[in-house]
This record gives sequence, structure tokens and C-alpha cells, in this order.
Amino acid sequence: MPQPPLNPAWFVRKDLDGFFGLMIDNLIQLILIVSLCRELIHLPDEYIFGKILPGAAFSILVGNLFYAWQARRLAREDGREDVTALPYGINTVSLFAFIFFIMMPIYQETQDPVWAWKVGLVACFLNGAIEIAGAFVADRVRSVTPRAALLSALAGIAITFISMDFTFRIFAQPLVALIPLALIFIAYFSQQRFPLGLPGGMVAVAVGTLLGWSLGAVKGAPSSIDFALAWTDFTGGSLLEALRHPAFLNYLSVIIPMGIFNVVGSLQNIESAEAAGDRYRAFPSLLANGFGSVVAALLGSVFPTTIYIGHPGWKRLGARSGYSVLNGLFIALICLTG
Repeated sequence: MPQPPLNPAWFVRKDLDGFFGLMIDNLIQLILIVSLCRELIHLPDEYIFGKILPGAAFSILVGNLFYAWQARRLAREDGREDVTALPYGINTVSLFAFIFFIMMPIYQETQDPVWAWKVGLVACFLNGAIEIAGAFVADRVRSVTPRAALLSALAGIAITFISMDFTFRIFAQPLVALIPLALIFIAYFSQQRFPLGLPGGMVAVAVGTLLGWSLGAVKGAPSSIDFALAWTDFTGGSLLEALRHPAFLNYLSVIIPMGIFNVVGSLQNIESAEAAGDRYRAFPSLLANGFGSVVAALLGSVFPTTIYIGHPGWKRLGARSGYSVLNGLFIALICLTG
């Protein structure tokens, strides 16, 4: 008698642990966007909160929903329930590259933050176009590249661009950060459950926040919450204006390498997921990622999206597809409410 098709649950308990980890990743990118665009580009808040963040919200939400659907499809095809979705969000390396090597030089030259934003739209759009083009050759490139070559480079990126800066920050404020770090170790490495089954990531964030307030690392707890609904605007006109101007050609030396870097990084993360037990095809994964960046640019965001490092960690933790859905919904809520 044939077995009925597997219909994995949308959410499992461990999705909460994965959500808090991936959410913090994405939240840090949003904080960086707001602070760098304000302080270095002097971009008005109506552009940051009215265009960039809503555009990022839509691309992150749709991308997370796609990768969650992709994981459920793989689970049904393989007949197993332990498939973990690819993590997804704003590209950290591209964020810094576009701010420091494209938008800030334009602002310093022209003193026009809006023009810097418009050229940033071009950079984001072309980055997505490169990834879409790369999707058509990605499976071939992956088949001829040794796994060790992909994963060793991925480890170097993780250590250099992601972990080192935050490691220094931990020891810069040890009274605030060492206890949350210990909680993370307990939750993610010893596999110990917290009382009431609370997610380890949530406990670490809550304890760190309370320590920051009580020890004066944060200047007092918030007394009010700013709330302002925003929605996406089509910014194709601004994008086209910048594309017609030759100024963006001066920054192709940044845009093209970052686009190729994004393609290779996505391949590395897909290979990392396969090494952990989940084999995803490169073509649809990169295609969705590229379209996410293109749509982000058309809706006002100047920062491309990417498949994140970390799939094996979330898989070992027990997260499946629900953590991706929760992350997309939460980041969209944050971005669309100011």
C-alpha cells in the first residue's frame, strides 16, 4: 500500500530558538542601516524609514517565505521531517561596501544624500541582476568546485567579517556580555533546556538587555515607543534616473565584484547546507536571492539580500521551516512600523 505524502509541520518548538538567532542577525543589519545612513550619508528619516526599510521588509519577507516553502518541498520529496530552511537576510558585507565605497563618496562629493541613495538603488539592482545571471551557471560551477574550497572560504568569511568584531565587543563590555555569552553556550552547545522550555536566544537577549540597563551601558530604559506605519513605494523612477546618469559607472569596480562575491557566497552556503544533510539546488536558490535584491531596489532599499551563513547551526538546534517564516514576519513588522 503506498505511503501518503509527508506533510511536515509548519512550526516545531525548536523553530523559536532558530528564530531568535536569525532575527538578531537581521535586526543588527537594520540597526547598522539606520545608524550609518543617518551619520555618514545624512539621509533624511523619511528615506530611511519610508523607503529603505519598507523595501527591505518586502524583500526579506518574501524571501523567507520562499525558503521556508523550499524546505517543506524538500522534506516531502525526501520523506523526512528534519529539513531546515536556508537562512536569509540583508548582506552584511555588501552593506558596508555600498555605504563606504559608493554612497559615502558620492555624498562627500555632491553633499546630496538623496543622490547617493539613488545610486545605491542602482548598485542593489545590478547586484541582484548579477546573482540572477549567476543562477544559470551556479550548478555547473558547484559541480566542478571541491567542497573543501567552498567551505574553507566560507569559514574565513564567517570568522573575519562576522565573528571577530562582535567578539571584541563582548570583551569591551564584559559585565554586560559574558553572562549572555555563557547562556548561548549552554543553549547551543550543551543542548540543555531552559526552565519552561524558553528559547536560549530569547533568554540571552533578555538577560543582556536587563544587564545593560541596570549597569548603565544603555542610557536608561525606553520611556516611549515611536510608532509610524509605512508602506513600500515604487522607486523605479529614481532607479532609472540614476541608471541614465554616467555617475554609477565610476562604481562598477565595487558593484561587479560584490555581485560575484554574493553569487559565490550563496554557493558556499548551499554547499554548507548539503554538508549538514539538506541538498538544495543552486539554480532556484540563487534565482530567488537575486530577485529579492532586484525587488528591494525597485521598492526603495539600497542593500541586497543573501543566503546567510549558519544553516548547519540552526539545523543542529532543531529549527525547520517555521523559523524562517517567523523571521520574515517579525522583520517586516519592525520595518513597516518605524
